[in-house]
Amino acid sequence: MDENKQKSEEMEDQENVEQEEVIDHPEQEVVEDTNPASNEVEQLRQEKDETYQRLLRLQADYDNFRRRSQKEREDDLKYKSQDLVEELLPIVDNFERALQTEVQDDSAKSFVEGINMVYRQLKDALNKQGVEEIPAVGEEFDPNMHQAVMQVNDENYESNVVVEELQKGYKLKDRVIRPSMVKVNQ
Repeated sequence: MDENKQKSEEMEDQENVEQEEVIDHPEQEVVEDTNPASNEVEQLRQEKDETYQRLLRLQADYDNFRRRSQKEREDDLKYKSQDLVEELLPIVDNFERALQTEVQDDSAKSFVEGINMVYRQLKDALNKQGVEEIPAVGEEFDPNMHQAVMQVNDENYESNVVVEELQKGYKLKDRVIRPSMVKVNQ
């Protein structure tokens, strides 16, 4: 009977081992099953984060593009007359030269007066468009506003001050259309 008892104990041990193996396998399978699922979830989260970051960048790019386009449209409207103004400035210069001549004849004086009226109308029209003369004589030299063509030594002026304006400069609103050509004191 001892042999039977011993056999039955061995069988029970073997059954317990088999049960443990059976129990171990499902746990391993569950762990293995959750690993691919958690890996897939993690991968989906990463893809979602990358897509979200891409969306944020695209939205920022679009906002920047929209702002840049709006500013360009505003500048186009603001400076729409720039080409015309640039073509009219030599005409203004010619009017100013014509008005500097002195005439003795009465008929010529009335002609000069007519030219002066046309000149003032032209200047008024340019002013309405936002065209301004750039101040020069007595001002400190500004390379953004003035173009130095000569340097002189004049004791009546401080160093780096405009002494004489050779050609008037003009701005359209806040943009320099033509810099003043000037002589600058050393």
